[in-house]
Amino acid sequence: MTLFVDISPEERQGGQPGVEKTSTGSRLRSLALNVGLPVLSVVLFLAVYQAVALSGVWSETFVPRLGSVWHAFVEMSTTHNGVVGYAGYYWWEHLYMTLRRVFVGVVIGVVAGVILGLIMGSIPWVRRLLEPWLTFLRALPPLAYFFLLVIWLGIDEAPKITLLALAALPPAAVATTTAVSATPIALIEAARALGASRRDVVTDVVIPAALPETFTGIRLSVGIAYSSVVAAELFNGIPGIGGVVKDASNYNNTPVVLIGIVLIGLSGLIIDGILRFIEHRVVPWRGKA
Repeated sequence: MTLFVDISPEERQGGQPGVEKTSTGSRLRSLALNVGLPVLSVVLFLAVYQAVALSGVWSETFVPRLGSVWHAFVEMSTTHNGVVGYAGYYWWEHLYMTLRRVFVGVVIGVVAGVILGLIMGSIPWVRRLLEPWLTFLRALPPLAYFFLLVIWLGIDEAPKITLLALAALPPAAVATTTAVSATPIALIEAARALGASRRDVVTDVVIPAALPETFTGIRLSVGIAYSSVVAAELFNGIPGIGGVVKDASNYNNTPVVLIGIVLIGLSGLIIDGILRFIEHRVVPWRGKA
């Protein structure tokens, strides 16, 4: 008896029917979840905001309409009536100065914090000596010591960068200290049994084990420094987004304040995304070991 089986074109070519459709459907669902939902949430928020602004419950000074905010953004992007942007600078120039201050302050604070964390995590008596001061600094709000920095360093760039560095240092130091202290003793003893020197143990065992937690501390440092940028630009902060927000608030210029808040928030999201991408590349073993 001879059996005839109907074979589809996909199976003749060695493929599996329906797999390609399933894969395409999964990609579309993933795209809808990762892109569609955030876009939808933004659209809904803007719609609710505009409805509240048009309702007249609050005055235009407190809740400006989206058209007023857009008009202020256009003015910050162009030269109008002989005035360049806002206070003589376009919005991207303000944002550049803020990002530059944050970058320099965060680099100084993170590098110092990581080095301090490595030392504190490796040498117990140093940790007991410095940990109270680190906790004290972490508990202080930036404005508590910013005015002291202004008295000591003046109103130029030095107090701003110092403030951001001091804000970024504690999270990186605490995270690194905790990660180094939590390095498995078994790994350290195994490396020593194989003839590794103290330096080899630190570079090949301790640092790789501490990197995931250290990256978390770095992200926290950037977030805290970013949340302190308006305080850092209270004095002589123009050009700078924080300075724009502070100056606009003096004149109840709510649209410009909202633009400054949005620019700070969006740039913060982008920076955090870049840090997560770097973390994924540098620490691919996170959550796998």
